[in-house]
Amino acid sequence: MTLSRKLFLSYVVVVLIGLAVISVATAFVAPANFTESMHHMRGSGSGMMSQRMAELDAQYETAFRQSVNNALVIAGAAAVLAAGVVSWFVSQQITHPIRSLVALSQQIAGGSYRQRLKLDTHDEFAELVESFNRMAEALAGTEAMRVQLIGDVSHELKTPLAGIKGYMEGLQDGVLPATPETFQLIHREADRLQRLVQDLQELSRTESGQVALDIRPYPPEAIINPVVERMRSQFADKVIALEVMIPHDLPPVHADCDRSIQILTNLLGNALQYTPGGGRIELTVHRDHNSVCFSIKDTGIGLSSEALPHVFQRFYRVDKSRSRGSGGTGIGLTVAKHLVEAQGGRIGAESNGLGTGSRFWFTLPIA
Repeated sequence: MTLSRKLFLSYVVVVLIGLAVISVATAFVAPANFTESMHHMRGSGSGMMSQRMAELDAQYETAFRQSVNNALVIAGAAAVLAAGVVSWFVSQQITHPIRSLVALSQQIAGGSYRQRLKLDTHDEFAELVESFNRMAEALAGTEAMRVQLIGDVSHELKTPLAGIKGYMEGLQDGVLPATPETFQLIHREADRLQRLVQDLQELSRTESGQVALDIRPYPPEAIINPVVERMRSQFADKVIALEVMIPHDLPPVHADCDRSIQILTNLLGNALQYTPGGGRIELTVHRDHNSVCFSIKDTGIGLSSEALPHVFQRFYRVDKSRSRGSGGTGIGLTVAKHLVEAQGGRIGAESNGLGTGSRFWFTLPIA
C-alpha cells in the first residue's frame, strides 16, 4: 500500500470516528434535551391538549433526528472529500523527496555519484536530504580514491617490472654483459617490487584494523633511542644535523613500542628524504595534556597549503619530480597515520609554505 493511500485511510478513519461520536451524541443526548426543552417552553397541560402536544413532540423529535442525520451525511461527505484533498497534498509533500531519494540511490548504486538533491523545507526531510548528499559526496570521494589507487598501484608495479624486463631482454640479446653489476641492477628492481608489495600488505592490514598491538606502558626514551641510534649514520652521510631534546620528567606512554618505533622511523625518514644536505632536523618530545607529543621539525623543502591536506594519503608525494627509487612508495605516512590512531593518538603536519621546512607530529596517550 502506498503512502498516499495510508494517509488517506488514516484521515478517513479519523473522520468516521468523529462521525460515530457525533451520531451517538445526537441519537441519545440531543433528542432528550430537545424534548425536555419543549416541555419547559409549553408548560403543563391536560386532556386533549396534552395528547396533541405529545404527538407534536414526537413529530418534532422525528424531524430533528432526520435533520441531524442529513447534516451528518453532508458533513461526513465533505469531511471525507477534505481528507482526500489534504491527504493527497500532504502525501505529495512527503513522497516527492522520497521518490527523489530513491531515484538518486539507484543512480549511486549504478556508479553515478554526480547528482545531488536540494530541499529547502527546513524540516526533517531537509536534514535527511542533506545527510544523503553528504553520504553521496563521501562515496564519490571513496570511488575517486579507489580509481586513483588502482592507477597508482599499476604505475608503481609497472616501473620495476619494466626495468627487470629491459635488463633481461638486454641479457638475452647480448646488449648487456652478464656481470655481477647487471645482476645487481636486476636485484635492485626486484627489491623495489618486493618492498612495494610489502608496503601494500602493511597498508591493507593497518586500514582494516588487522594489526595486532601489544599496548603497554613505555617511557618515551624506549621509542626514541633505538630510532636515533639506527638512523645516525644516514644523517651523517647526508650531512644533516639531528638534534634530540627529551625532558627528563616525561611520563610513560600507553603504546605498542615496536609500532611506535615504526611510526617515528617513517616520520624521521620522511624528514631526512626532503631535507637537503647541510640542513637540520629537530626531534622534540613534550607533554600535551593527557598525551605525549613527538615532534619532528626540519629545514627541508616545506609543504604548500594545497599539499597539507593530502600528505597522509596513499602514494602522495610532495615532490612530483623525484624518482620512484629515491622517493619511496608514498605509503609510509599513511601507515603511520593508521598506526597512531589505532593506539589512541593523533597525527598531523604543519608548514608555512614551500622552502620554509615542515613539522610532523604525533601523540600517544599517557599510561
